[in-house]
Amino acid sequence: MGYRYVGDASIAAAAGTGPGRALRSPAQFREWATDNAAEPCTYVVAADGVLLVAPRHTEHVACASGREVLAAGEITFAADDPGGDGDWRVEEVSNQSTGYCPEPSCWPVVAAAVERLGVRHPGGFTAAFEFRRCGECGSLSVVKENDFTCAVCESPLPAEWNLADR
Repeated sequence: MGYRYVGDASIAAAAGTGPGRALRSPAQFREWATDNAAEPCTYVVAADGVLLVAPRHTEHVACASGREVLAAGEITFAADDPGGDGDWRVEEVSNQSTGYCPEPSCWPVVAAAVERLGVRHPGGFTAAFEFRRCGECGSLSVVKENDFTCAVCESPLPAEWNLADR
């Protein structure tokens, strides 16, 4: 399932154009990681399954050049042998993107994208988020502690993801 941008139109307009840096191979990842992997970064998995990364404060919509994505969030990498040619792993990864609001079920495409780079992963999101749009006031809500209540108007939120149609 692909996710289109559902965030604020003014953010998308101000975000400029990306794209994020496409990482298609272990060699491209190692080249990028040498200078950039120390900090958490914004990521999207493009429709073709390629991982795109950008500095952490980059809007996901800019990283994706406004296109539909298969997953989005934040990711942190770590080297097993810092400064060496050792293996890399995903240290932290989430689906936290209030612009695309991907479901936690998008994990397999994230796993496949990092596996293609020769990078180990934790087997699931280290922080997973559930997003819902309130049917009463239209606000975007993050479900916390399994409480499906709108933070703005306190109306019940739907049990199922509902951000495909806006």
